[in-house]
Amino acid sequence: MRCPYCGADNSRVIESRAGEDGAAIRRRRECSNERCGRRFTTYERVEQRPLMVIKKDSKREEFSRDKLYRGLMKACEKRPIPAEQLEDVVERIEREIRLEFEREVPSSTIGERVMEALKRLDGVAYVRFASVYRQFRDVETLAREVLALLGEDGEHPPGS
Repeated sequence: MRCPYCGADNSRVIESRAGEDGAAIRRRRECSNERCGRRFTTYERVEQRPLMVIKKDSKREEFSRDKLYRGLMKACEKRPIPAEQLEDVVERIEREIRLEFEREVPSSTIGERVMEALKRLDGVAYVRFASVYRQFRDVETLAREVLALLGEDGEHPPGS
């Protein structure tokens, strides 16, 4: 495996373990280049058939777990949420949509799953994501969403 830091084409596996509920193997590696020696993580997973996302304008693009992860990271920026939790959310959402949809999934389905996950994870991240996803046009709409979030079960969500 090529080192992502120095480009050396040899590295050694330090540790291997099952990850993502057994759907992948997580390997910790160390660059064999004596001047680099940095560590990095790789994942080995079964190659899946492409899953196409149907956008609002009916265009289609291939599902990208990286794009999903980046969206979650943006919503959770400067929030006390470990990256591992976000990776778990991405894994769960991808697994759910691959089980439910064979070849194509509406982007709205993915967006709603992200909103559900963020609502349970962190109220601020949820509102950030919702404001972009639902395209809030004014403060009143945002305020209604926050009030609905606070009043849903009588308890404040995490991070509110």
